[in-house]
Amino acid sequence: MSSPEAPDPVRSGPIITLTLNPTVDICWDVDHLADIGKNRARVRSVVGGGGGINVARGVARLGGQALAVHTAGREVGWRLNRLLDEEGIHHIAVQIGRETREALVLLETESRRSHHIVPPGPRLDEYEGQRCLDVLGSAIGTSRYVVASGSLPGGLPDNFYAAVARRVKAAGSRLVLDTSGPALLHGLAEGVFLLRCNRTEAAELIGRVVRSFDDARAVNEHLITTGAAEVAVTTIGELGALCSTCHGHTELRAPTLPGLLLSDAGAGDGMVAALTAGLTAGDDLVTACAQGVAVAAASVLTPGTESFDPEVAEFLRRGVEITFQSSS
Repeated sequence: MSSPEAPDPVRSGPIITLTLNPTVDICWDVDHLADIGKNRARVRSVVGGGGGINVARGVARLGGQALAVHTAGREVGWRLNRLLDEEGIHHIAVQIGRETREALVLLETESRRSHHIVPPGPRLDEYEGQRCLDVLGSAIGTSRYVVASGSLPGGLPDNFYAAVARRVKAAGSRLVLDTSGPALLHGLAEGVFLLRCNRTEAAELIGRVVRSFDDARAVNEHLITTGAAEVAVTTIGELGALCSTCHGHTELRAPTLPGLLLSDAGAGDGMVAALTAGLTAGDDLVTACAQGVAVAAASVLTPGTESFDPEVAEFLRRGVEITFQSSS
């Protein structure tokens, strides 16, 4: 497979991530979730979250540089900023008038089942959306890659990520998009450098269930031939991922997990972080994507929204099987 050109040394800024609907993720542990009576819980963690913020965290854990641009509103927004500062995540907050959302992750320790409960979040007005675009445009600077990840908050038009794509192109950078629903369809209409989608999102694109590498190939061929993406990466759960360009398709089979799956929250964000960090460091596309599959596998071994262990990801990378097929 032909890989993207090596990063231009002149464009060496950090990876920029955009999170329009961030969260403060609160993770609780309970021994057993009872239907009647009180459930006594222990607070496992409280961290800033949301697609792009999770990606920025993952990039940093892999030794890269990232700058997270995100919205922040009222008391929870203030708490989000404080949490990110304490964690050492470089970020720029765009102030909004309504409250940033909080999400709850409930881990039942006896069954090892995890429940991720996420509200829709605040509505943004037209002025706040424009401020996000302007701050993003100013932040890009010399950065080669911009990652737009996560859902759109209410109030923003479905084509908002298309406007993001135009800003990124105008700055001479490359957009990595990871979203769903109408926001995904409108973003692809503008065209992006790389799209990462899961089985559910992929099924929406082709109108049928995606269960296999052959199904993923149909998705990726559609994205490549229509010009929606230069690189298409479709993840297929426990099977792994298919990475495609106009030159062909690479199957990356996920490694065998050394433990129980605890939570899939953040696995996709971890993959995008590893992919983008690898490309920024000069890795070829397949190498970067294989690392992404390993990081996603490491992520599901952690409870709640906890970040992956880089050493576990490095171990799992050895078990990723890679098969290339040229385009017909």
